[in-house]
Formats: sequence, C-alpha cells, structure tokens
Amino acid sequence: MLLGAFIGDRRPLSWVLDFWPVLAVAFVTGLAATALCKRVALKLGIVDKPDNLVKTHKEPVAYLGGVGILTGLLTGVLFGAYLMREEVYFGEIFRWLLGVAAGGTIACAIGIIDDVVDIKPWQKIAGQSMAALLILAAGIRPVLHYFTDPLGISMSPQVEAVLGIPVVFIFVLGATNSLNLLDGLDGLCAGVTAIITLAMLGLAIHLATWGSSDKGDSVRVIVCLALVGGVLGFLPFNRHPAKIFMGDAGSMLLGFVMATLMILFAEGIPRWWMASIVVFGLPILDTGTAMARRLLNHRPVFKSDRGHIYDQMIDRGIPLRKTVAICYALAAGYAAIGLVMSQIRTRYALVVYVAVIALSGIFVWRKGYLKMEGIRGALRKQ
Repeated sequence: MLLGAFIGDRRPLSWVLDFWPVLAVAFVTGLAATALCKRVALKLGIVDKPDNLVKTHKEPVAYLGGVGILTGLLTGVLFGAYLMREEVYFGEIFRWLLGVAAGGTIACAIGIIDDVVDIKPWQKIAGQSMAALLILAAGIRPVLHYFTDPLGISMSPQVEAVLGIPVVFIFVLGATNSLNLLDGLDGLCAGVTAIITLAMLGLAIHLATWGSSDKGDSVRVIVCLALVGGVLGFLPFNRHPAKIFMGDAGSMLLGFVMATLMILFAEGIPRWWMASIVVFGLPILDTGTAMARRLLNHRPVFKSDRGHIYDQMIDRGIPLRKTVAICYALAAGYAAIGLVMSQIRTRYALVVYVAVIALSGIFVWRKGYLKMEGIRGALRKQ
C-alpha cells in the first residue's frame, strides 16, 4: 500500500501528539489578537479603501490582521520551545525556532509599513532579505549534498554553506511575494495557507515518526502547528464578507514561514524537498501565471492588476465563495500530490514533479489564463 509506511516505527505517534497544545495556544491567542487588531485598526484609521480597480470591496476594511496571525504564531512557537526545554538538542532547536520567530516578525513589520505608507518594491525586497538573513544566522539552510552525491559530485561543507545562501534568498523572496499576490479575495490566502500547512504538517509527522532528524523533526512540527493555529484564529474574521484583512503584514509573514518550512524539508532525501514545493503548488501556479501573462502582454511585471487566476474566475461569472472553494480544492490537490510524492522513490518523484509542472502549464494555457484584456488588464494607480 502506497501510504502504508507513512507512520514510522522509530518514534511513537504519541511523541507528535504531545505537541497538540501548540495548536490550541496559537489558535486562542490568534483569535483574541485578531479581534483586538480589528478594533485598533478601525480606531486608528488603518483600513484598506476600495479603488474600483484592484480593490473591489465596497467599504473600507480594517487592516492589521497579519499582526493577529503573528501573535498566534509567536505564542505557539515559544510554547513549543518550552515543551522541548528538556531535550538534549534544545539549544539548537531553540535557535532555529528563534530564527523563524524573528524573521517572521521582520517580514510582518515590513508588511505593516507597506500597508500604512505604501513603500517601494525594492524596499519590500530589502526587508524580506533581512528576514532571510535571520534564518541563515540561525543556521537554517538547505542540505545540498544529497542532490550532488548521486551524481558523483563531491561538495565540501564550506561550498555547500555558500551555495545555500542564494537558495534561501530565492525561496524567501519567491514564497513571500507568491502569497502576497494570492491575497486577493476574502478568506483565500488564509484558507489556502491553512491547507498547505496541514499538508506540510503531515509530511513533518511522517519524517518525525521515522526519526529523520533530532532537531528538524520537532522544529517542523512546532512551526506547522503554530502557523495553522494562528491562521485559523484569523480566518473567522476574514471569511466573506471580511471584517479584517491580513494585508501585506500577513501575506509576507505567511510567505516567509512557508519558505522556511520548505528549506527545513531540504534536510535529507531530495524528494522531501520536492514534495514540500509541490504542496506549495497553488501560490507558485498563480505567481508563475501572473509573471508569464504580464511578460507575454508587455505589461509591467511588478504592477498589480486583476488578471490573477482567481480574478479571472470572478470575471467569468463564478461567485466569490465558489471561486475561493475552487482554489481550496486546487490547493488540496497539489497538497495530496506532494504527500504521495514523499512516499515513492526519488527518481519516480522527479517524474511526477516534472509532470505536475507540465500539466499545470497546459491547464493555464488551455483555460486562457495568459490573456490580458478588459478589466483583467486594469493596473493599480500609483
């Protein structure tokens, strides 16, 4: 049976279940913090105003939802660190968790600034790069020699450490901006993130029960539980009609944590990393489609428009709630494929990886999502 060996025998499943309070703590604090952030945002006038181009909601909506998610995440991560205090590798585990918490805080702070004063793209990239530096400083980086060893190519630890630096920056900048672009409909980004994180939690549980890493196993489980809790605490306020938006503060935070998780899965067999990337497939699909569409139609690559996949579904007459549900289903589909990939041999996983990319590209082309016409080409005014 394909998933028969999903739960290993090197650690009991109860070891993972001992972390469930992280989810509860993150959810409760995220829920309370989001409610408070909504009141503060409305009182201070930190709201998202409609512009009839990209922002099509009818009334101003409170920002600062990302701060609520951050509060849940940080509380969950710190509680998870407390649960691990007696572990032999606690120092390394705490350093990794601290890197995630600090980097997420920086990403969220940059997003808050952008929500309030609308900073330039290079300034956002600079802030995201600072967050990437923090996880590098914490020692979180991909283990690349597993990719070169099968090819007979030796790689010294020094070379591997240097090559890992640009990989971390690429993943942080890519994932952060992918989720930022996906944050366009009520409940969309938060719900998709919850689905993706639950799938990554499943992958983390698989690795943990097989005892893949004394340090990485607990960090992956704690971060996944804390993120799911924080997002689920925010989501009730963000469902249509949304009472609060996560803003760039939330989408940048979520993208940063997603990038960190994918890097954490690059700790061993290559298919684990490939599986986590496929799990993150929907944001990658939407961002790749947006970039390709703008390039093919000679439009500014970094200028917001209404041509994202979910926008085009709305323009084609699909109701908002149904559009969000379809995106949830797509996210779940990619997540399921990623989990299956983690259970097959790496060479077969590579074939699936290439097939997913090819079929996604064909889907986008056949459905006409690369066209830019009418309201789809509407650009945000500066």
